[in-house]
Amino acid sequence: MKLVLMSCCAPCSAGAIKQLLCSEIPHIDDFIVLFFNPNIFPESEYMRRMQEQVKYCEKLGVKYKICEYDHDAWRAAVRGLESEPERGARCSICFAYRFEYAKKFARENGYNAVASVFGVSRHKDQAQVDTAAESTLDEITYLPIKWDEKLRQQINRESDFYRQNYCGCEFSIRKV
Repeated sequence: MKLVLMSCCAPCSAGAIKQLLCSEIPHIDDFIVLFFNPNIFPESEYMRRMQEQVKYCEKLGVKYKICEYDHDAWRAAVRGLESEPERGARCSICFAYRFEYAKKFARENGYNAVASVFGVSRHKDQAQVDTAAESTLDEITYLPIKWDEKLRQQINRESDFYRQNYCGCEFSIRKV
């Protein structure tokens, strides 16, 4: 399998990347880290997270793709859901929006599977992430991998990653 790993930030993706790099996930022949996060606000926050992701991928020699930051398109996708709570309907739409992009990227670039670290954060619900992926990806295989949380925490303790205290969504900032 050729896998697209969707990442929201280096602290959440570090363990998953390491597991993939060390061939701990069976049947994965190749992978790329996809950073598509138009939900992150403000743009300066997006840039900090993106730069950390790039720095970590380059340190490990891992392929990555940084996608266009189109916050206005994302806002249009979640319009009417601005008041939803964290883990509510807005999050489901946000995940689906980003998985739709991953599906298109995978098809256009010869990848046949997608996984994500979106549910790793304490701010998110893994079951909600999985539901959004399964309902969006169609012919692209979704791999709901249970990442090694101890490994992720160890890497985070040993790193100097920039860490944030909210998922990135401007509508959740106010509630932190």
